[in-house]
Amino acid sequence: MPDPHDAATTLAGLLDERWTCRQFLADQVPRETIERLLALGQRTPSWCNTQPWQVVVTSGEATDRFRKELLEHVLSQPAAPDFEFPVAYIDAYRERRRACGFQLYDSVGIVKGDTDGTLRQGLRNFEFFDAPHVAIITTEADLGVYGAIDCGLYVNTFLLGAQSLGLAAAPQAALASYSPFLREYFGIPDNRRVVVGISFGYADLDHPVNGFRTSRAALADTVTWHTS
Repeated sequence: MPDPHDAATTLAGLLDERWTCRQFLADQVPRETIERLLALGQRTPSWCNTQPWQVVVTSGEATDRFRKELLEHVLSQPAAPDFEFPVAYIDAYRERRRACGFQLYDSVGIVKGDTDGTLRQGLRNFEFFDAPHVAIITTEADLGVYGAIDCGLYVNTFLLGAQSLGLAAAPQAALASYSPFLREYFGIPDNRRVVVGISFGYADLDHPVNGFRTSRAALADTVTWHTS
């Protein structure tokens, strides 16, 4: 029987239990809990210890105002991400993406060909799935791809930290697809690049959209061994 106090067991539990929440309760997370979460994020390793991440966090009325103004912008303006989005999804990547999409749409009753339903669900990203808090993660432009990678590590620490604190979270590239708006709205300097947004709070576990879990590829699909 695994030792419940073993560090690897604890980490495996957090990884297995973590999931992307797509419907939140309105309850605000206490400030001290958010600060504890952010302190965990600061332990993230980075290239030459540069720690390139900067984080904008919204709460209360600020989240509601941001939600309203971002959605209005999205409905009237084209996307303009700081980082190029994937050119294509092929082979296994396409299949994994499709499987996740089918699970999502099935959970909320969107059938194939329902373009209006698909659009509505897509716009839920910009309503933060009703989350009471949003974190916008940016990196230093001069650090290039390595700064963005370091911020990706920060996001992982943030997600596992949220799980450890009983919080739910949704990492959202969709929010970064309107980077110029975010920079202007929050007064983010021009030398910063928006990497991703994370909606977070407490999960609405009664909502069907939170009832599915995605799978993971087998090691044989991702690892190549060289032993001699």
